[in-house]
Amino acid sequence: MRSPSLLALDFDGVICDGLFEYFQTAWRAYCQLWNPDKTPPTEEVAQTFYRLRPVVETGWEMPVLIHALESGFSEAVILQEWPNLALELLHHHRLNPKEVGAIVDRIRDQWIAQDLPSWLSEHRFYPGVIDRLKATENFVIISTKEARFIRQLLQEQGVEIQDDRLFGKEKQRPKYEILRQLKPHYGTIWFIEDRLKTLQMIEKHPELTDVELFLADWGYNLLRDRDIAQQSDRLHLLSLDQFQRSFDLWS
Repeated sequence: MRSPSLLALDFDGVICDGLFEYFQTAWRAYCQLWNPDKTPPTEEVAQTFYRLRPVVETGWEMPVLIHALESGFSEAVILQEWPNLALELLHHHRLNPKEVGAIVDRIRDQWIAQDLPSWLSEHRFYPGVIDRLKATENFVIISTKEARFIRQLLQEQGVEIQDDRLFGKEKQRPKYEILRQLKPHYGTIWFIEDRLKTLQMIEKHPELTDVELFLADWGYNLLRDRDIAQQSDRLHLLSLDQFQRSFDLWS
């Protein structure tokens, strides 16, 4: 493979591990929606949430996942049926993704405004990732997380990113469209993502066949996802150790 002219990366699960923050924010949103007494979460619920984080695609699903756990749904059922189950739970309570997502964002905003150091401390950057970003001349971030949150976290690590290099949730465009927009301006694009479904969606677009696709094995994915990527002719399974090395050692 030719070295990339542009390195495109997802944020959550590739650059930053926000599991602790996700759970704290999701629990507060869950309490607002379903637990008015605000009883504290058990460690078992937290640990199960961490294991099931790979099923979550967008922020509104996080408090719904906790609600599913608190309602007695098993890990096996959630792993097997999550997309439909999440929507069924919303409809049952006459909620919709937009309003639940707004609650999640509002809780996060309030946390940041009231105690920024606490919010920042709940995030972990994967080893070597910040150094890789600082050493990479051309990179963009394509994420379903809001750009303002991403920028705040990167600034704390000494990484400044221009507006035209940061594509967050507010763009309201699928990642394949953003890659298609970037493609005419760069000779070779490598895209790193931790969600198999996202990479498989990109695979369906013939105009993006020359974009190299990598599944980050350290991110929010399951063993079955990593097995599929490893057996794929198109996808590359990437380890964190490889990610920190020169591009010629990625394959």
